[in-house]
Amino acid sequence: MVRSALAPIALFVYKRPWHTQRVLDGLLTNLEVADSDLYIFSDGAKDSAAEQAVVSVRTLARSVEGFRSVTLIEQPTNLGLAQSIISGVNRLTQQYGRVVVLEDDVVPSPHFLEFMNAALDRYQDVPEVVSVHGYSYPTRRPLPETFFLRGADCWGWATWARGWKIFEPNGAELLARLKALGQERQFDMDGSYPYTAMLKDQVAGRNDSWAIRWHASAFLADCLTLYPGASQVQNIGTDGSGTHGGATGVFAHASWGRRVHLGNIPLAESHEALEAFGDFLRRLQPSFSERVTNRIRKLLGGGM
Repeated sequence: MVRSALAPIALFVYKRPWHTQRVLDGLLTNLEVADSDLYIFSDGAKDSAAEQAVVSVRTLARSVEGFRSVTLIEQPTNLGLAQSIISGVNRLTQQYGRVVVLEDDVVPSPHFLEFMNAALDRYQDVPEVVSVHGYSYPTRRPLPETFFLRGADCWGWATWARGWKIFEPNGAELLARLKALGQERQFDMDGSYPYTAMLKDQVAGRNDSWAIRWHASAFLADCLTLYPGASQVQNIGTDGSGTHGGATGVFAHASWGRRVHLGNIPLAESHEALEAFGDFLRRLQPSFSERVTNRIRKLLGGGM
């Protein structure tokens, strides 16, 4: 198995050149890019209306410099986000044993790659840890410097071949296991957000979310994901430009990107962070703002 000094970066793009440029600009502020291999997975146009935007993104991708290597994978047809990410992560974890994953609307901070690679090294041989995440919600309650939550996440993340191995693409099987264990409320973060409903929607074909299946796979395996207390990415896809999203600013951070130190923390879910995330998510429910919540569910239907 071929290994680079640092984890390869998988960047999944479609038809948003401005957003893609922002992500690339963010990556290039990271000192680690000179030693990192970048793989850009460009999905094919879904229809004629998307063709020119896809061409623009691919033209941009061919001009990228500053990485150890840049590989552009151009799909001749439209795979859709789920199939594109699943196949791309399969490819790179098999080849390198680990991968850092970004989409075309997740802008990394200057310390993103440092955090991701340090965490990948630290927890590589810890089977309870399935992935590393770069984003944390802008909670009202303070968060620990780093912390674990049960499950997995989708906005700037990394995993190993051993972690991705647990991914179960069959949503119906995941839903059946979740119901058999009677853990729907726990899966919904103590009822703070309808993740079970999102999984049901995926099974029914109402969304094509790979990430709700990734989250459920990790949750049911009782695995943990490491999060930073200070978000290392900013999601710019909530401006209404995405295939799955509407415009909302609830995920924006007033300050983000502070360097995070790993430290030594217990190998267990953080109740403090769980409560902070739950409080944030409860405020997004219909009683808080039905319009915002519906937009978020559409957005996460493509990712989570």
